[in-house]
Amino acid sequence: MRTFVVVGNLATTTPDFSLEDIPGTSGRIDILCRCINSAFVLSHGIRRDVLVYLIFRGGPVPKTVQLRGRDLRHLNPDERTTAALLKKALALEADSSWTKSTPGIFVRSGDLVDLPVYGEGTTYYLREDGSDFRGLSSAGDGTFVLGDHIGLSEEDEASLEGAGARIVSVGPKSLHADHCIVLINNELDRRETVNPEI
Repeated sequence: MRTFVVVGNLATTTPDFSLEDIPGTSGRIDILCRCINSAFVLSHGIRRDVLVYLIFRGGPVPKTVQLRGRDLRHLNPDERTTAALLKKALALEADSSWTKSTPGIFVRSGDLVDLPVYGEGTTYYLREDGSDFRGLSSAGDGTFVLGDHIGLSEEDEASLEGAGARIVSVGPKSLHADHCIVLINNELDRRETVNPEI
């Protein structure tokens, strides 16, 4: 299972944004939409072995939206449709338990430190100055944590360090989070083709 965690530092926790102006009214939920598409969408289908957690911090209480590839339905490659699915999830009352929005999409209150994924395989934190991910011979599926255009805070980084995360990079240039996800998926696809037991 591949797990991607993307932190939306300004992403609104309410559905009160316009689908006609997603970047300007949502706290950059458009970035999260692109990450969803990069994580799941294939040419003629979606990846079933992927799990995505999106952290929404643009409100008084952070929310987390979970997308499960094995159950996901109604996902199209355009940002507007993806944003509409997130809008529906954010409209639900959220507490500490997962609430189903649409098939494969769940929401609850909580932040990065509240995720249940740490300790399930290796956690990788994507940062420009990290070790080359391609150079890690033992790197298989795991949890990959990325920031949005703002990045992660010192508190986030300390939390990841405490969870034993490895700091990795996908190349020498600073890339958008959704591009990093494409490169990670591609690298893991190649490894699975060469060594199917990874």
